[in-house]
Amino acid sequence: MSKVEKNTLTQLDKLNVLIIDDNLLVHNTLKESLYALGIKEVRCAENAYYGLRLCDEMHFHVVICAFNVKSDKDGFHLLEELKFKGHVTKTTVLIFLSSETDESLVNSIIELQPDDFWTKPLAIKKVQTRLKATLKVKQALFNIYQAIDRKAYAKAIYFADRHLLNESLAQFHPNINRIKGDALLHLLEFQEAEAFYKQLLKQYQYSWVYLGYAKALLKQGRIEEIRDMLKTLTDKPETRFGAHDMMAQYYIEQEEYQQAYDEIKMATALAPRNIERNKKSWDLARLTHDHKGQYLATRNIAQQAKNSIHDSPELILNVVRAGIDLACATPDDSAQTVLKQMDRYLEQFENDYEDIQMFKQQLLVVKARLHNVRNEAEKATKLVENHMSLKPTAVVEDNLDKVKVLHELGMREDAIHLLKAINNQISDESLNCQVVKCYIEQETEEREEIHFTAKQLNSMAVEHFQRNRLLPALDAITQALQLSPDNVKLMISQLKILITIKQHNEANTEHVTLAEQLFSQLAEKVQQGKSASVLEELTVKWQKLNH
Repeated sequence: MSKVEKNTLTQLDKLNVLIIDDNLLVHNTLKESLYALGIKEVRCAENAYYGLRLCDEMHFHVVICAFNVKSDKDGFHLLEELKFKGHVTKTTVLIFLSSETDESLVNSIIELQPDDFWTKPLAIKKVQTRLKATLKVKQALFNIYQAIDRKAYAKAIYFADRHLLNESLAQFHPNINRIKGDALLHLLEFQEAEAFYKQLLKQYQYSWVYLGYAKALLKQGRIEEIRDMLKTLTDKPETRFGAHDMMAQYYIEQEEYQQAYDEIKMATALAPRNIERNKKSWDLARLTHDHKGQYLATRNIAQQAKNSIHDSPELILNVVRAGIDLACATPDDSAQTVLKQMDRYLEQFENDYEDIQMFKQQLLVVKARLHNVRNEAEKATKLVENHMSLKPTAVVEDNLDKVKVLHELGMREDAIHLLKAINNQISDESLNCQVVKCYIEQETEEREEIHFTAKQLNSMAVEHFQRNRLLPALDAITQALQLSPDNVKLMISQLKILITIKQHNEANTEHVTLAEQLFSQLAEKVQQGKSASVLEELTVKWQKLNH
């Protein structure tokens, strides 16, 4: 932006203001407030679509946007698109409106870092006072914001240091310090950031100071020094979202993926609209064999991405794929409920998208997998052998689904060959790609060692057990648990097999240790219901065998 545009922020009659809200009364209140200030150019849009159209036509210095634009997309995804298209930058005055103040909405707003947040109903004088104060901050710190827009973080720090020496800007020092701290972290100057935030803690009690200090130490791998602080940050409503999100990143960097998954689930629950975070949750769910979590994450992505720049037909396909994975990992009849839901998703997919031929191969693979999980292997094999291409495509998820159907049908060499091709596709060094790459490596290893799904292995274990082949039954259920480690029904089945082995006086030390571990794990997982009653009966049996 030029100097003229900077000066425009102090000339109210030169400002262009955009209001996006589906309530015409809000339009009228804001226009009355703005006109009284001397602002002449005010445009209004009742939905995101027309708001975007107006941004394509002219530049706006101020954007006032309702978070809950119900007619098409919400304010979170609208702002993502405005930023992506360059309509909103750090030098734009961004103000959010909402009549709601629930924690997930507030967390989402904090994540977007607007310049102000106004709650409805609006009062004319309050609007005028708040807008003038916001414009004053933006104008005073214009050169810093401009440097951040250009990712010139060293320059932003230079301007920040100059402004911090200026006593006439003392009222803006908290804003300046926050930007400087963020810039230091962006530049990976973690020791300098640590010293900077440590000094600020003597002066300020703001949430962002504590989070910044914690991040600076985590980036240096010094988590033990701030265990107590992290506990406090995750307990406080104003910092828990930021703390969980930060901890998830830390654990991914440390390759401690279960802890990362636990943290990302909490962060996602507190601020559910962010698609990238949901994708991270999905990838970590796959890596940790949480099939239900994987399904819920893909479903949440599809729901949250509706009408956003992230929306695409593939998102529904991913829900179906995750649902099939869940069915393959579910050893009882509840898998049928999941499969019926997948049929409905597929029907919706085929009805909603006109150019369905674009997804011919993907749908073929999905339908073959559905046949297979329903024990219709002949139909699945016919589809795959006659119509499916073994050549990898440019889309990793499409290739992964091919691997799964090949493996499920016993074409294991083709599956492993395709997995190796997928591994070569992932060359990005980002943390997200690190998780995906680790998942592909895990898939390759498991599919070389384990030749069946958890559902198939459970059926095999049942058959072995009924024929009194106890050790093969134990091997089958152990492999099933490797693919679905937290499944209570599989754990109880394994425990039943171990107790029967003990009854036959065939148990060794490893069997006894495994049984004790299972009792301990199930005691934590099962508190009530049918599983609790079964566990109680098994506990009594085990205790009798050990006396």
